Amino acid sequence: MTQALFTVLVFVALLATLPWLAKRYAQRRQGGSGADLASSKLISVLAVGAQQRVVTVEVGPPGARTWLVLGVTQQNITTLHTQAVANAFAAEVALASSSAESDAQGQR
Repeated sequence: MTQALFTVLVFVALLATLPWLAKRYAQRRQGGSGADLASSKLISVLAVGAQQRVVTVEVGPPGARTWLVLGVTQQNITTLHTQAVANAFAAEVALASSSAESDAQGQR
């Protein structure tokens, strides 16, 4: 009974470590670290239809990040627009400042 329980526990432990081992093997084959594999960031998701989405993703190395606007369907992924992150933040600041100016003029 004890030997069977020990065998089951070893088997479960082995199954639990397989994903970790597979990830380590993939990292070594690519020659990168874990930070390289997680270099993308999901910014937003918009459902357009039942199976269609518009997804904004931030990708690239820390010094040169880029936003990709992707059209995602069940069969296809299409790049709709690309924009450097610095330009995206500059556009956000310009939009925020212009809306603040228009609010200030509306209060006069």
